[in-house]
Parts: sequence; C-alpha cells; structure tokens
Amino acid sequence: MTLQNPNPTDEALSEEEHVLATGRVLLIACGALAHEILALKRLNGWDHLALRCLPANLHLRPEKIPAEVARVVTEERAQYDDIFVVYADCGTGGLLAKECASLGVEMIAGPHCYAFFEGVDAFAAHPDEITAFYLTDFLVRQFDAFVIKPMGLDRHPQLRDMYFGNYTKLVYQAQTDDPALTEKAKLCAARLGLAFERRFTGYGELETALAQV
Repeated sequence: MTLQNPNPTDEALSEEEHVLATGRVLLIACGALAHEILALKRLNGWDHLALRCLPANLHLRPEKIPAEVARVVTEERAQYDDIFVVYADCGTGGLLAKECASLGVEMIAGPHCYAFFEGVDAFAAHPDEITAFYLTDFLVRQFDAFVIKPMGLDRHPQLRDMYFGNYTKLVYQAQTDDPALTEKAKLCAARLGLAFERRFTGYGELETALAQV
C-alpha cells in the first residue's frame, strides 16, 4: 500500500531508482507511479519525457519528500529544458508545493494520487467516503509491503481493529483492466474485513497533466 511481477518499478523501493529514458523534460516522480508513467509514455509516444523516480516508500515519511525533490531538481536542472514534479501534496501539508514554487518548477495538482486518478473534482464530491480505504494498482501489488508489514499486521493481526475499525469499505481505483489484480484487491479487502468496491479510473488526471508537459 506479494509480488508476482518482477518489474522493479513495482517493488517497494528502498533505494532511489533511475528509469532509463531520454528527453528534454525531466519528470521527478514517486516510484509508485513509475509503471503508470512508463505506460503512458509508450501509449502516447512521449519521447520528450525522461523519468527519475524517488523511492515509493517515501510515502511512509512524507515530511522527507520536499527535501528529496529539491535535491533531485538541483542535481538535474542543468541537464533538461524543464522539470515537472509528479507528486501531489502526498501528506506534506503544503510543504512540497512551497518547495516547488521556490525552485520554479511545476507539480501535479491534487491532495494525493487517489484524487488525481479519480479526478480531483470527482474525488472531492465524495466527502462521505471518510471511512473508505483506497488502493491503486501499485498498492494492490504492494499490499504486504505498504500496508501489512509497516503496520505490523503480519506479526500482530489483532491490531487490525485498531487501525481499520472505523473503515467500512476498500475502494480499488483500477488503472488497468486486470482481472488478476481485481481478485487480489478483493483479497486485500477481505484481509482487512472491509466491503469491496472497484472503480475503473484509468490514468485520470495523471495522463491529463503529463499531456501538457
């Protein structure tokens, strides 16, 4: 939030990952989005975009994201015509937007990836979903690494009620129409004792944003 896909972009990265690509514009992205960004590059022929991903597990320590983004911008600025940050706020409390503004680089709009996959306005139209727990394709693949193990549920399953007792459903925002991932998402919901809902979002505003870069 185990692995059958050997693609390293789907792993819970412990080290910074460089995705080999060439282009005039650098995307600095969360590793959780690498698979989707590379798919969009292929589908749309966006050969002008290069990609450098930071570890997906930075989401477990969002206060570190602004400094890591700033570090990469400083390292790479001279090599590219432009830089675009493919993070939403992602729990930084506005600090990432402030950092990007000071660096003179743009970032994707939205509070987090769940919102821009569904569409920020559409996501905001569901204020009653405060009791929903969201997964994307990446988080379904990485459920153990990003949910079960960090919360200690593999060692102390009794903590489930403390963490998820106030949730009512798991919403799987599917980027791809993959029956195997859907079945795995259903198992994730069952493990947490939550009702299951699947919404096919596709790439949502991630694709819209990158089309304008």
